[in-house]
Amino acid sequence: MRKLALSAVLGLLAGPALATGLDIEIAGEGANGTVHVDLFEDVAPLHVERITQLAGEGAYDGVWFHRVIDGFMAQTGDVQYGKEGGDMRMAGRGGSSYADLPAEFSKIPFTRGIVGMARSQSPDSANSQFFIMFTDYPSLNEAYTVVGEVTSGMEIVDQIKRGERSTNGTIVGAPDRMVSVTVTE
Repeated sequence: MRKLALSAVLGLLAGPALATGLDIEIAGEGANGTVHVDLFEDVAPLHVERITQLAGEGAYDGVWFHRVIDGFMAQTGDVQYGKEGGDMRMAGRGGSSYADLPAEFSKIPFTRGIVGMARSQSPDSANSQFFIMFTDYPSLNEAYTVVGEVTSGMEIVDQIKRGERSTNGTIVGAPDRMVSVTVTE
């Protein structure tokens, strides 16, 4: 019900229904399946444009979930260092060849299934990395950019291989990955 309510609220605030989304095919030791994300282009237009641009270029294909913390979130999207064949020790430190983005904070809370943009300490440092929430996490509200919400496949997200909490979610062994990321209309 919450997902329908959030979509309804966004529709009232932003006008027409949000049409852009992503189908993320995930594979690995933990999760295997497809997750659909509705993107909130009326809430975070610059960030959604970046994600869809990178997905359209195939930049997210083969990218690991490099930081996964049980009870918090699964982070991916390091198109520079976090790909198959790359050095896992560098994963999470890179971005794309495009400039960082200015923050597009909103009142949408970070609840289960929300997709947000990862960044460094600077609010204007998001680039290519994003994360999917396993649970509600109010301390992120209005401090990170919300870009979308998982509308199907959350059971797949729940299966993503977890990292060690003691090492800030770093994966031991082979991490799960995004096999392909496709923009949907």
